Amino acid sequence: MASYFPPSGATSYAPPRTSSPASSPLSPPPQQRSNALSNRLTSVLSASYADSDIRDALETLSTRGIHNTAEVRRQLRLDVQKEVVDCNAEIVRDFGKVAEQLKRIGTVISSLNQTCEEMKRHIVLARQDTAPVLEEASALMLQRQEAETKQCLLDAFTKHFIIPDDDLMIMTSAEEPIDDEFFNVLSRVKQVHRDCEALLGGENERLGLELMEKSSRSLNSAYQKLYRWVQKEFKSLNLEDPRISSSIRRALRVLAERPSLFHSCLDFFAEARDYVLSDAFHYALTDAVSGTGGDTNVKPIEFSAHDPLRYIGDMLAWVHSTTVSEREALEALFVADGDELAKGIQAGLSSEPWARIDEDEEVTFDGQKALSDLVNRDLIGVARSLRQRVELVIQGHDDPVTCYKVVNVLSFYQTTFSKLVGPSSNLAELLQNLEKFTLARFKTIMQEEANSLSTDHNALKPSEDLSAPQFLLDALEVLTSLMKTHQASFGADDADSTSEGKENRFTPVLHAGLDPFFDLAKSCAKELLPTQTARSIYLTNIHLTTRSVISPYTFASATHLTPLSTALSTLRVELLEIQHRYLLDASGLQVLLAALAPFSSSPSATSETNPSGDSKPPNIADIAHLPAFQPEALVTISQQLDDFLPSALMDATDNLKRVHSVAFIKSVTEEAVEAFCRDFEFVEGMIIGADEARSGVDIMKGGKSGEDELGSEKDSDDEDEEEEEEEEQSLRRLFPRTTGEIRVLLS
Repeated sequence: MASYFPPSGATSYAPPRTSSPASSPLSPPPQQRSNALSNRLTSVLSASYADSDIRDALETLSTRGIHNTAEVRRQLRLDVQKEVVDCNAEIVRDFGKVAEQLKRIGTVISSLNQTCEEMKRHIVLARQDTAPVLEEASALMLQRQEAETKQCLLDAFTKHFIIPDDDLMIMTSAEEPIDDEFFNVLSRVKQVHRDCEALLGGENERLGLELMEKSSRSLNSAYQKLYRWVQKEFKSLNLEDPRISSSIRRALRVLAERPSLFHSCLDFFAEARDYVLSDAFHYALTDAVSGTGGDTNVKPIEFSAHDPLRYIGDMLAWVHSTTVSEREALEALFVADGDELAKGIQAGLSSEPWARIDEDEEVTFDGQKALSDLVNRDLIGVARSLRQRVELVIQGHDDPVTCYKVVNVLSFYQTTFSKLVGPSSNLAELLQNLEKFTLARFKTIMQEEANSLSTDHNALKPSEDLSAPQFLLDALEVLTSLMKTHQASFGADDADSTSEGKENRFTPVLHAGLDPFFDLAKSCAKELLPTQTARSIYLTNIHLTTRSVISPYTFASATHLTPLSTALSTLRVELLEIQHRYLLDASGLQVLLAALAPFSSSPSATSETNPSGDSKPPNIADIAHLPAFQPEALVTISQQLDDFLPSALMDATDNLKRVHSVAFIKSVTEEAVEAFCRDFEFVEGMIIGADEARSGVDIMKGGKSGEDELGSEKDSDDEDEEEEEEEEQSLRRLFPRTTGEIRVLLS
């Protein structure tokens, strides 16, 4: 790339192209020219063309469109400097114009400042002239405003605190009706009475006291008038009509501000309703079809007195229906306006502090509670009559299933009434007490029946097949009916309580309906059965029968299934021992086991005295000398075993045939057979060990005689004969059965 500027330090003089460097007297020597050119090239090549100044210079040259000639290079610096000078001159001219404009602006600002100062002087002079007039006008307007305010206060006081005589007559006169105008005037007088408290703190207390006394007399007269009117309305009030007039609700809401009058009205109403509902209950019991205009298809409840469950259920259904109707009729009095009644009673307790039962207790009105309390008071007479009739019916009935069904009905209605009128209500407590009374009667019936059975020896005597006694079967049948009844009523609830670890409702019934008969049956086994086998089979049948009855019901098996299973496990162990002993006795193996007792592998057994009377551990070779292992006795036992094996399983099963469970018999017999096989394996091992021990002793004797070399051919013949005789008398040949054969035959 050609450079637009000469290199640094180079002159603008250029020698003629025609002259030769060698011929010029001023030209440097060739070596110096070569060094200068090399330095120039080095400086050009070492320059960084990425520098911003060089890049800008190159862009400037590029925009000018010049060419790299000697003339251009000479004029380039001059042209650039000229352009810079021209630009600076133009900038100076522009700044001169700006300075002229700034001077004109300064002149205008100075003129404005002078004008403002002149206006300020005029304003100060005008304010000094008008200030007295303005002050006097402000004082006059303030006086006028104060006078108008006082007049407004006087009018407002007169309008608010002074009640016209016509309004007072409407509020206090007995001839005037109780209507919206009465309540409006009463509300206004109450407001005046409350506002008089503010006057007592002012300068004129006498005015406040006079107004408060006057308003208090008017309010007392108005509340007495309202009290008498409410009592009159209660006498003619028809609760069968669900629509109760709004005036009564409003009157009660206002009367609540006088708690004494309010509660007196409620007491009067409760007494009247108690009398009416008691008559209605008696009518439903006895005279449902005798009155005129009644439904001839409805029979009196007393017609079903022969059926206690239906009789008690009908009475409870009537009481429930009446309670619901009574609650719905009275709900509008206390629930719809509950907040207003609460406010009124709170205000009344503030005005009548003597009405508080506990001064420190904060009294709050609960509409639902007040409604439930009033319904309970309305039904006191009905509840009393219901209790008497239910107790009479239960006392005269002896069927435990019916008694328990009545318990479930009472429990159901007790839960229903607890939700309807509260758990602490008279009806809920009454039904809870009746439920306890009926359950106690049920327990008494079951206990009396168990006591009567305990004196009947014929009923207690076990049957020949050792099955569960009839009285226990009858008790289990009754219990099944009870469990079905309970499951239909409380199955899901008791399942939840059982899963949570709580005692369910059926547990007391189970104790009363099963335990006495079950204990009586077990006591019969101990007293009336002579053998242990019969007692074990009899008790097993009792436990199996009882478990099969209660196991399908979770609420019953939760408390009794575990003890029954534990007792059955114990009985199973007893039957297993009986079956095992039977197998050993029938096969004759018991004789061999008794003889081999000192040879047991346990340390305690091996330390016992051996048959010879020594205190040393017995030698297994001495088994052949035992009486039970003599050839005649061992052959007899082996023959007894062979006779026993073909029918062993059938005989063993038949030994427990009176157990009423095939699976139980099979499992016990199989386990007893396994124990028998283990015993036989022990006997077989001892016999083989005894034969091997005897063979070892004979070999030792033969070796000792060979070492002495005193024998002869005749002696060796005698020894052969003795060996043959001993082989014929070996225990294994006399008792050839193996454990494998026994397991196959007994499988």
